[in-house]
Amino acid sequence: MFIRTLAQPLKEFATKYPSLAILGPRQSGKSTLSKNVFPDYAYLSFEDRSIRERAALDPKGFLESYNQAPGLIFDEFQRQPEILSYIQLAIDNKYQPGRFILTGSQNFLMNEKISQSLAGRVAILTLMPLSIAELAGNKLLQNSIEDVLFTGGYPRIYDQKLNPVIWYSDYIETYVEKDIKQLTNIADLELFRKFVALCAGRVGQTLDLTSLSNDCGISVPTVRRWLSLLQSSYIIFLLQPYYKNFGKRKTKSPKLYFYDTGLACSFLNIEKPAQLANHYLRGGLFESFIISEIIKFLYNTGRRPKIYFWQEAGRTEIDCIIEKADEFIAIEIKASATSSKDFFKGLEIWNQIAQCDSKNNFVVYTGKETERWPGGMFINWQQLPDMLEKQFGKLVI
Repeated sequence: MFIRTLAQPLKEFATKYPSLAILGPRQSGKSTLSKNVFPDYAYLSFEDRSIRERAALDPKGFLESYNQAPGLIFDEFQRQPEILSYIQLAIDNKYQPGRFILTGSQNFLMNEKISQSLAGRVAILTLMPLSIAELAGNKLLQNSIEDVLFTGGYPRIYDQKLNPVIWYSDYIETYVEKDIKQLTNIADLELFRKFVALCAGRVGQTLDLTSLSNDCGISVPTVRRWLSLLQSSYIIFLLQPYYKNFGKRKTKSPKLYFYDTGLACSFLNIEKPAQLANHYLRGGLFESFIISEIIKFLYNTGRRPKIYFWQEAGRTEIDCIIEKADEFIAIEIKASATSSKDFFKGLEIWNQIAQCDSKNNFVVYTGKETERWPGGMFINWQQLPDMLEKQFGKLVI
C-alpha cells in the first residue's frame, strides 16, 4: 500500500460527514485507500452481480444486515445507484459520522445523483493516479522527465513493476470493453479507440470539434458525446479559458489534456521513454502532466480546482491560471531545460491587464534550477508540489 495524500483528508472528513464519496479513474487506488483507512469496515463491491442482486431485491434489509459493522464501504457504487436513496434513509434514522464510504470510477451524472440523494450528508473527494509528491514520498519518482511522462501515475504499474506498454494496453481494453459499454451503446468500438487516439494527438491543443469530426469520420454531436464520456471516466479534461472580460479578444474554446500521460503515450504508440526526447508532442505532454499535477494537488487537499488558461486571440497565452479567493497564480509551462527571460513575456502582459503581482508568476520547466528572476520564478518540475503547498497550504476541511 502506497502512502496517499488523500488519506488524511479522508480521515478528517469521516469525523464530520456520515458518508463520503471517493470518485476517480479506474485503478487509481480508491478501493485500496478505503480499505486501508477503514480496515474494520465491511467491504462490498457492486462489481459482484450477487451483491447487486441482493441490494436490488431488498435494499433496506440489505443495509440493515450490516448494522453491527463499524461502517460500510460500497465499491463501484455507480453500478447500483438506487442504493443512495436507502443510504439517505439509513443516515436519517441513525446519524453516525463516517458510516458509509462510496467509491466510483465513473463521474457520469454521479455528482448530481449523490448531491440529490445525499445533500448535506456527503463529502465528495477525488482520487487521481499517483502525484509527483506521492511518487517522491514512496521513493518511486524517477529523475528523467521522459521516464515519468511515459510511466504515468497508476499505482499498479509501480506496485508490481509492470511494463507500462502492456499494462496500458490491458487498461484500454478493459476501459473500452467494460466502462464504455456500461455508459453508452457504441456500436463501433474500434472507431471509438481511433477517436481517443486522435484526442491524444491533440494533447495540449485548443479543441477543434470540426477537425476531430472530419478526421474520425463522425458527426460533431458524436464528438461532443464521446468527449463527455472521456471526461466522465477521467480519461481527459478540458481546460476552459479564463472568462473575465479585460476588454481584449479571447479564445472561447477549451484546451484538451489527459489526466495521465502514460495513458496518452499508449494511445500515441510510444513504446519507450527515449522516443519522447524529440517527439512532436513532448511539449503538449509535459504541459498536460503539469496541469494534471496541479489538479491532483487541489483534489488531494480537499479543494475543487479553479484553473484556466488565458489567451488573447492570436496573441499572448498563459498556460495555467489558478484562481484563489483574492489573487491569481499564473504559470507558464515549458518543456525546455534552459531558462530564458522570454518565458516571462506573456506573464508580464497578463500582469498589466489583470493587475496582478509578478510574485505570483511561475515558469515550470525541465531544468534543474529553481530560482527567482525579475519577472517571476523558475520552478523545476519536481519542486511543483512545494510551490503549491506554499501557495495553498496542506489541507482544507
